[in-house]
Amino acid sequence: MPKITVLPHPELAPNGTEFDATPGKSICEELLDHGVEIEHACEMSAACTTCHCIVRKGLDSLNEPDDTEEDLLDRAWGLTPQSRLSCQAIVGQEDLTVEIPRYSINHARENH
Repeated sequence: MPKITVLPHPELAPNGTEFDATPGKSICEELLDHGVEIEHACEMSAACTTCHCIVRKGLDSLNEPDDTEEDLLDRAWGLTPQSRLSCQAIVGQEDLTVEIPRYSINHARENH
């Protein structure tokens, strides 16, 4: 079973966290299931970039991004070559290390 390591984030995971993940689920679902309240303003429908994450380890084990995801990522704050929308990145068999950017483009953040 792969592990997801979340690097420290000042609000969502101040000390970072690590947990076992289920292959076939999205990174976003796994984060939410394990108490990391990542933003997901579009409810995981690939219509925004609020769940943007940076996959520091294990990127190649994820599914390939589709054209919609790639187009949306162009609008993400802090875009890197390892950026993915966590709602579209499906966990494979390898361990992942994920960084959640400090900011998103969501100006009207809702509490979930």
